[in-house]
Amino acid sequence: MAGTSWLRRGRADGRGEDLNEARRVVGGRWALGDRLGRGSFASVWRAVDLQTNAVVAVKEIACERLSSKLKESLRLEVEVLRRTRDGNILRFIDMHSTKDTVFIVLEYCAGGDLSQFIKRRGRIDEASARRFMLQLASGLHAMRRSQLIHRDLKPQNLLLTADDLNAELKIADFGFARYIRDSEGMADTVCGSPLYMAPEVLNYQKYDAKADLWSTGAILFEMLVGQVPFTGQNQVQLLRNIQTTEFKIPGHIANDLS
Repeated sequence: MAGTSWLRRGRADGRGEDLNEARRVVGGRWALGDRLGRGSFASVWRAVDLQTNAVVAVKEIACERLSSKLKESLRLEVEVLRRTRDGNILRFIDMHSTKDTVFIVLEYCAGGDLSQFIKRRGRIDEASARRFMLQLASGLHAMRRSQLIHRDLKPQNLLLTADDLNAELKIADFGFARYIRDSEGMADTVCGSPLYMAPEVLNYQKYDAKADLWSTGAILFEMLVGQVPFTGQNQVQLLRNIQTTEFKIPGHIANDLS
């Protein structure tokens, strides 16, 4: 399914694709406008609430093309969004279904994702990085209260409400999220994005919510430095580099940090 790009801005002029496509209204309330993105199984539209004129994002999913595993992933993602409420978690608003299609109405984030934000600036100053990290911590705390792990934390899945340093950060894309309750032990499925995966995940070992903390550290490093802390041509080399490479912030950046 589509990642979080469908919740971001469209083209540089703020307009998406297929501008001439006939507008539709979902659920008698959500007027679809420009297409913001398209994935293998989903399209996402910028839409307007006909009751309030608020801008939202509507994810349109062609369910007949989903495997049983993807349908279960979609079900869990919707459940997580509905049940987990926090100012730093992307807000679920509404859902409508037809025989073959599901429409999920979500908060619209006009600032794009954190990855784009970092690339536009090169890196982020310490005070702003601290502010974003506090917001990420708030969202993760809400997830832990619900005994959830995200399993795919990365800058591309952290959305911003505006394209400036005063933006609010929102955790998005819960397609890999899983409940880990005390009675269920630890997870063992390898999933997520390798550059942000904890070593135990890369090494096919069991893991728990601490795996999200490794990803959080990698995100902080990227904000401050402008690049990921570890790289590799494949997962084996990446794991070897994590195990053997000294982890430190470059001196010219570290000297400016408190």
